[in-house]
Amino acid sequence: MAETQVRWVVLLLAALTIMGSYYTYDSIAPIADLLRDQRGFSQSQIGTLGAVFSLPNIPLAIIGGVLIDRIGAARAALGAAILCTLGAVLTAIGEPYMVMIVGRLLFGLGNETLYIALLVVLAQWFHGGGGALAVALFFSLARVGSYAADTSTSWAAPLYAIGWQPPLWLAAGLTAIGVITSLALYLLDRRLPHLRVVGTPGERFVFSDLFTFSRSFWYILWLNVLFASVFFPFRSTFSIQFFQDVKGITLAEAGIANSWVFAAAIFATPVFGLIADKVGLRASLLTIGAALMPLTFMVLALTDWGLWVSTVLMGISFSVIPAVIWPATAMLAEKSRIGTAYGLINMLQSLGLAAANFAAGGLNDAFAAGPQNPQGYDAMLVMFASMSAVAFAATLALRVRERRQPGGGIEARVILSAADPMQARA
Repeated sequence: MAETQVRWVVLLLAALTIMGSYYTYDSIAPIADLLRDQRGFSQSQIGTLGAVFSLPNIPLAIIGGVLIDRIGAARAALGAAILCTLGAVLTAIGEPYMVMIVGRLLFGLGNETLYIALLVVLAQWFHGGGGALAVALFFSLARVGSYAADTSTSWAAPLYAIGWQPPLWLAAGLTAIGVITSLALYLLDRRLPHLRVVGTPGERFVFSDLFTFSRSFWYILWLNVLFASVFFPFRSTFSIQFFQDVKGITLAEAGIANSWVFAAAIFATPVFGLIADKVGLRASLLTIGAALMPLTFMVLALTDWGLWVSTVLMGISFSVIPAVIWPATAMLAEKSRIGTAYGLINMLQSLGLAAANFAAGGLNDAFAAGPQNPQGYDAMLVMFASMSAVAFAATLALRVRERRQPGGGIEARVILSAADPMQARA
């Protein structure tokens, strides 16, 4: 098999590995009203299911990133895929409530490590070029899982008619497929190590190293953290219930409406990745994507416009930012510390995700949000809009700084030398 073909096989296996986990992460929103009606869950309890996904990664994401750098990304991905499946199974068992909590916690621990490991795999295998397109295609294929989860209220309607549990068993089965694909990825990675780039093996981690990343890295970190803390708690925990209660639509209609963002991202994300690879303008693209997020929540809170308007705004943002942010992050970190850099981002991202889920659920309970009081959701929308505005400010600071860098920084089309393609910028 030709070298180029091997790289695309690696990409396909990575995407298939994460696809089921994306489905499982997004499996709570479609059953939120079932959990409320059939098990009497409060909004805070539903929010907690999203929050505990992130809690273990607040202290452990850095450890996971360092572990990836030490034992190898492909091996770490295999172990994480197994842990994800165990967590998904416990979540599907789901009774008593604490079993479901433990399941989501274990799933979150495995998923974040899996996510980081697969991004590092792509950084290693696509070190010679095309990194943004590869990551964009990775996300594009992976979000088929998110799209399938939202639309499952239609194509798997018989499962939802039975109750809250069968949809979660479906999610567990799809997650288990990732164990098979991650094993294949691990075996391929071991067989052809000469085709990828690696850092110095067994490097000792020093905590103070975290503070040696450039200022641009920290700007992009805060954009990443805030964007994730807005997008995923809303879209993956509260949005479907919000659409039902505020817009007066059915569960199936709300699931379809929520899926539009992911459907758009499946096709648009590779386009923006290709633009980043061929044209550059990475910081500018991130600025445009971040600017659309606060507008999305202003539309939802202040207008009666159709859901397609907010979907278009959020869909473009969700297509641009992931396609650009991870390859740009790899450009700002030394090749031997990519796993550590991603781990740091995911540690803070997990803190933001947990806090945002807890806060959103608490605000909805405090203001009695529901079908009888749709205005009760306004406080949650204001919170997400404010966080989005701060993320936008971070992208402006990044864009100004990078334009001042020699050669144009990450704005430039070509910024890395062939001799050392993952070398960090000062």
